[in-house]
Amino acid sequence: MDAPTPHTPPRLGPRPLPLHLATEGWLLQMSFAGLMPGLAPSSSASVLSKPVQRLAAEYVHQNPEGFAAPWQSVIAPAPFVDALTREAKTRMEQLVQGIARYQTHAFHRTRTAPPPVWASGAASLRDYGGPAKGPAVVVVPSLINCGYILDLSDDRSLLAATAAAGVRAFLLDWGEPGADELNFTIDDYILRVMIPALEHVKKITGSSSRLAGYCMGGTLTAAVAALRPDLISGLALLAAPWNFHAESAASRAFITNFRPMIDAMISTTGCASVDFLQAMFASLDPTLVGRKFRGFAARDVSSDAARRFVELEDWLNDGIPLAGPVAMQCLFGWYGENQTFENKWAVNGIVIDPQKISTPALVMIPSHDRIVPPESAKALASRIPNCKTLNVDLGHIGMMAGGCAPKLVYEPFAQWLKSL
Repeated sequence: MDAPTPHTPPRLGPRPLPLHLATEGWLLQMSFAGLMPGLAPSSSASVLSKPVQRLAAEYVHQNPEGFAAPWQSVIAPAPFVDALTREAKTRMEQLVQGIARYQTHAFHRTRTAPPPVWASGAASLRDYGGPAKGPAVVVVPSLINCGYILDLSDDRSLLAATAAAGVRAFLLDWGEPGADELNFTIDDYILRVMIPALEHVKKITGSSSRLAGYCMGGTLTAAVAALRPDLISGLALLAAPWNFHAESAASRAFITNFRPMIDAMISTTGCASVDFLQAMFASLDPTLVGRKFRGFAARDVSSDAARRFVELEDWLNDGIPLAGPVAMQCLFGWYGENQTFENKWAVNGIVIDPQKISTPALVMIPSHDRIVPPESAKALASRIPNCKTLNVDLGHIGMMAGGCAPKLVYEPFAQWLKSL
């Protein structure tokens, strides 16, 4: 196991920790609250709520031969509440133990990125190797997570695998927005960072490069492909969202109902903070953190599986604030109004229409993706004329960092890039 590096700051995750602890406590509290209201004190099942009483009565009515006693005696209240109390206490203790084991785990990532070959403000272009004379690809991650998910470890690196397969691999590393970038719009990131970076790659390689985007990075690369086809020779989209209304009713309701609060928060801080973004993702599955860390509490902390858990969890908690104007566009323009899908998203006054993308394209869609539902990504694939679609039996993060990612994603990705 890797030794901790000197002066390593303590882990703060899972972020936002107070929210995750409160959510778990609320879920357990609801287990008790559902038993209590609206009961006659004299009932032998007086701790059971009316819905539970009705269900039990219906079951007994449908199965009279199975019960000689009245339905109230189906569940003994005192032992049931006692068992529920013990289970709630155990679950919370396991959660706290799992979080403590994660926060104090000895592993710390030591893999470093190559130095920049080009930079603009906080953003930089990093060369991950590959043949100098071979085809090149520029890979663009999401704006809200560190790009090293594409180069997580020695055996989980899309960039390293692509370079080893014979494609010169570049990463567009967004960095953390500084004072200038906090005022950026999506147009600024595309026109002032992405396009100049591609122009630089074309200058040093002598030819147009392939362009690939992961998650939100894929949505941005689709715009570049439509605007500047002269700069790219192929487009690969990895779990790239386009139809933001696909399977997103709950998220849209949250954004709509809490828009005044979100507006005020972003206006005050100038950005969508990491903790706010993490809270948004947590709302997709409020029980996920509890399940993950209770499982980690039962795991051998010296195992390879535990190290990989910590490695990935560190990345998840190592987020990047989203510039205020970009956050407003994404939350209210993309998620709220579905501008991309409705052909209403414009960059520099030009509507981004995927049907005008002329370069060959590959769209990889993870079938177990809960962050970008498959239907959202399929909407983009269906509109690009010269497009190959590849469904992969993985999740959103698993397609980059899972055990099957090298075989199911890295290999076909590199082979397609070389085939152009």
